[in-house]
Amino acid sequence: MKIILLGAPGAGKGTQAAKLKEYYNIPHISTGDAFRSNISQGTEIGLYAKSFMDKGLLVPDEVVIKIVESRLKEADCKDGFLLDGFPRTIPQAEALDALIPVDCVVNIDADHEKIVKRLTGRRSCKCGEVYHISTYSAANCAKCGGELYTRDDDKEETIRKRLSAFVEQTAPLVEYYGKQGKVVNVNGNQSPDSVFAEVVNKLQS
Repeated sequence: MKIILLGAPGAGKGTQAAKLKEYYNIPHISTGDAFRSNISQGTEIGLYAKSFMDKGLLVPDEVVIKIVESRLKEADCKDGFLLDGFPRTIPQAEALDALIPVDCVVNIDADHEKIVKRLTGRRSCKCGEVYHISTYSAANCAKCGGELYTRDDDKEETIRKRLSAFVEQTAPLVEYYGKQGKVVNVNGNQSPDSVFAEVVNKLQS
């Protein structure tokens, strides 16, 4: 099964990716991981990508495509894969189609106001623990006692900017793959287990 996973920041993509990876026994490929792997290994393409990242610039499509292509050629991808964070643009989608066409695109559609409420309620600790004010109201971490704080990524202004960028990027992709009949829309406002059940049910049908 060759799957692309789409979903707004905070829609639960990470949770569903972990479940789908285990269920279908396929690798979960995020562009971030692929970039870090190439950079840490000092590959030519990895160092080229780093030259853009160090300047705070977007890595060009052709570089991103080459990094993803090299990852998809690895042995663990022969029976399928789960792509997360790629493609982000129509040219990237077209390049992927020319390389290895996917079977389906899972679009986790979650209400943006619920996402804002969910993410702004998160509190983090320097030890890595994360809590939510709806279930944990203390000011200090239960694990190490450290003071909890709101990450910049979890501030409302940042979240709304990320959601706007997601809509601009993703709408064309949903339309692109929709014309191919490959988009599976899933209600992301449910519990994680219910979302996963809906995804599997729709993929199997």
